[in-house]
Amino acid sequence: MGHFVRLQLIGRVTYYLGWIALVCGGLVHFQIARAVFAALSVNKRNLFELSVVCFLICMASELRALALGKDEERRETTSVARRQAAA
Repeated sequence: MGHFVRLQLIGRVTYYLGWIALVCGGLVHFQIARAVFAALSVNKRNLFELSVVCFLICMASELRALALGKDEERRETTSVARRQAAA
């Protein structure tokens, strides 16, 4: 598994974890599942902070993967140009 694929996988996982935390925070806010999260000692603020952190990690890993992908494209084009110049 290359760096690009690993970064995209991390981005996807943290994206979905962020949405799950956000939905759970909404359930607590509307007092639908307040007893469950109170038993786990988790409040709305902790769920919101978790979702924000997950989204930040998601954005950072996707941007890093995008930069890594552009760097790989640049290397491929220069190697193709070198091969054509050598021929």
